[in-house]
Amino acid sequence: METVTTYPSSFPNTSSGTIPAEVAAFYDAVLLDRAVANFVYQRWAQIRDLPSKAGTDYIKFRRYSNLSAATTALTEGVTPAGSTINVTDIRAQVSQYGDFTTVTDVIQYQSKDAVLMEFAGILGDQAADTYDQLCRDIIVAGTNVYYPDASYTASSDVTSTDLITNTQIKKAVRLLVTNKAKKLKSMLSPSDKYGTIPLQACYVGIVHENTVFDLKDIKGFKPIEKYSSHTELMEDEIGAVDEVRFVQTTNAKVLTGSGSGAIDVYATLILAANAYGTTRVAGQAMKNIIKPLGSAGTADPLDQRATTGWKGTFVAKILNDDYLVRLEHAVSA
Repeated sequence: METVTTYPSSFPNTSSGTIPAEVAAFYDAVLLDRAVANFVYQRWAQIRDLPSKAGTDYIKFRRYSNLSAATTALTEGVTPAGSTINVTDIRAQVSQYGDFTTVTDVIQYQSKDAVLMEFAGILGDQAADTYDQLCRDIIVAGTNVYYPDASYTASSDVTSTDLITNTQIKKAVRLLVTNKAKKLKSMLSPSDKYGTIPLQACYVGIVHENTVFDLKDIKGFKPIEKYSSHTELMEDEIGAVDEVRFVQTTNAKVLTGSGSGAIDVYATLILAANAYGTTRVAGQAMKNIIKPLGSAGTADPLDQRATTGWKGTFVAKILNDDYLVRLEHAVSA
């Protein structure tokens, strides 16, 4: 039987159920470009890849303790006792995530657009949103938390009038400094696939867009328009308070109904360098998987259904709780 290969305007498919490698690579690039560009919570993470075929799905992060200052003078000819560096190993298990959507032959011949390219972009946004929320839910669960009122001990104490305060932010900075948390000096670049770009030393705050309204009203807030001319802006940055520069995202954690009177409580995260890490399996971080019309064989006898989807591996892990602070508060109505 003769095999006929066709390339409709919407996307390529063959009767043998394969897609040319160069075309598949193009859709991979579209998916990854959309996904990387939308990362927020991963921008300041340590990234450690797990080699493919490593025989395990666990990654091990290693944390070393600091040494106290050696202020005792040496005695001539006498070897000092020396110090021991404590090593803490932190293990994290990498998991797979993914999703797909079906593309019918009717959609293909009715649409004026390159359907697979459009779907790859939408799937890329979904993948970014997935990884972003996975990372957020891990690191926002740190042990350090400040409330608008020092007497509060839980999210349920927060009332509708307890907006984010300058005091909360300053307490967070004080704690990070006390814990000897280093300021961030680099971040993940959204433009070159996991490369980093330099950053003027600072702590970073991640706020919900609803919190921005109140943040701009607190004492000491400096909008980006008042930064010095040589300050490089981060993507989504909106301003600074004290030593914290804030970026906004719709993915910031909201503790729905957890406040007094079942109000929503917003979690603003303030972080320092080396606070958390993320891991991917090398070569399996994210890919676009396309099954063209007819690739299902007798399960699709009339070549009516194709699918496009994404699959990837990921895990996030807090590496040092001392370098993360969560501020819980309400927002203005």
